[in-house]
Amino acid sequence: MDQSDQELDCLSALLHALPVENMPMTLSELNGFVAGVLACPEMIPPSEWLPHVWGETGEAVFPDQRTAEATIGAVMAHYNSLAQAITRSPWIEPIYEVDPNSEEVMWEPWINGFTQAMRLRPDAWDRLLDQADEETRTTMIFMLALQDMNTGSSKFTDDEIDQLDLEAPDFIPNCIATLLTQSRPELYSSGSAPHSEIPFKAGPRPGRNDPCSCGSGRKYKQCCGRN
Repeated sequence: MDQSDQELDCLSALLHALPVENMPMTLSELNGFVAGVLACPEMIPPSEWLPHVWGETGEAVFPDQRTAEATIGAVMAHYNSLAQAITRSPWIEPIYEVDPNSEEVMWEPWINGFTQAMRLRPDAWDRLLDQADEETRTTMIFMLALQDMNTGSSKFTDDEIDQLDLEAPDFIPNCIATLLTQSRPELYSSGSAPHSEIPFKAGPRPGRNDPCSCGSGRKYKQCCGRN
């Protein structure tokens, strides 16, 4: 993703400034939501998905025009940045939240946003599920299973949930890549990314507790993996 930390911090602050009683999206949730909108087999116009960013009521209740323009502009800039990144490669780095106490990566807000976007076009996703190959179907089922874990409705055992909780942050980027190459193949028809009958295989992503590849000496989850 090409947005700077400063731009993302500004976007996060603008989202936090929205009326909390409406339960607006956090930055991580928005990132997952936008990824879901872009991965959808059908185009979804901003006029349809933007209200969901503001919260359950769909009303932003901006205090003034300047704030409205700044917030909408920042959200659309994030959408455009992610869209451009996807045209270059289906492998994108999700923005996860990090628990300030334990420093554990929290993937739940991201997956909540992604599955919320899927609910905007359920028929389109159902058609993709019916027509997709086995790996893509497994990927979609896995993403929905993560949301079941997030909402407390999972049928997995406690041990299975604990294991998936640890693995989810590393699995999600590969899942996005697999879905994108199947749901939006037109993005890669010009050779901007690998495309064939076989779903895209992303390269190995550093484990959360591995040393960060940037050379800082810190763990990946505490360094570049924070975003």
